[in-house]
Amino acid sequence: MLIRRATHSTNLLRRFFGTAALLQEQPPESPLYLTYLDDFPKPDPKYAETIHAIPRATSGKNISAKERKAGRVPSIVFEAEDGQHGGNKRLISVHTNQIKKLVNHMGRSFFLSRVFDLEVRPDFESEDIVEKVRVLPRKLHLHAGTDAVLNITFIRAPSSAWLKVDIPIVFRGDDVSPGLKKGSPLNVINRTVKFLCPADIIPPYIDVDLSELDVGQKIVAGDLKVHPALKLLRSKDDAVCKIMGARVSDQKKSK
Repeated sequence: MLIRRATHSTNLLRRFFGTAALLQEQPPESPLYLTYLDDFPKPDPKYAETIHAIPRATSGKNISAKERKAGRVPSIVFEAEDGQHGGNKRLISVHTNQIKKLVNHMGRSFFLSRVFDLEVRPDFESEDIVEKVRVLPRKLHLHAGTDAVLNITFIRAPSSAWLKVDIPIVFRGDDVSPGLKKGSPLNVINRTVKFLCPADIIPPYIDVDLSELDVGQKIVAGDLKVHPALKLLRSKDDAVCKIMGARVSDQKKSK
């Protein structure tokens, strides 16, 4: 009887909210899933900014052009259906200057891996809040010639959500790397790596230490040190970077 009732409740949830709602509501397996740990990067509090938005009734090329002319960026907020793609969209517009400032200060890939509070008001001067949600910028469309922000896609990021995020890589230790000191170049193969992250602990970046990397050696995705709650969404053997050239031992074998 209990199993039958549980199955019935699950079917109802799927009918009304979709399978993603069930994924998002899974309880954390341990307290590690709820907090940042001291050994890993944390979001910089100086970028903890609330993004202001107003509702937008319709979409289309002409509407979007009018929004941009008025100093607003046409945007969409989706529910996180599978951690990456969304449904149940809400049309909004955000301040062009606010988004431009954030993107310029943080950098594009860092902006796209940062959770923000978003407040929707009837208009930008209003004191009334229609909706307040946490969101993750999913896509940022820039003008090819001017880098002007053309539109943004956000995805909701409640604490219960698991989100697929391309985390930026930050390389350190290049000044003492044996291979780089010998004059060999660093080949950066991937500047971001995709992980499935609990919404509350999305890292702002991943540190990659080059200080012991010699000629011919590489760092792969499986070598990356991240919060234990994060789940790698690519092969652990995929290369992140490599110091070009052959190692001395390989050169001896080829002779």
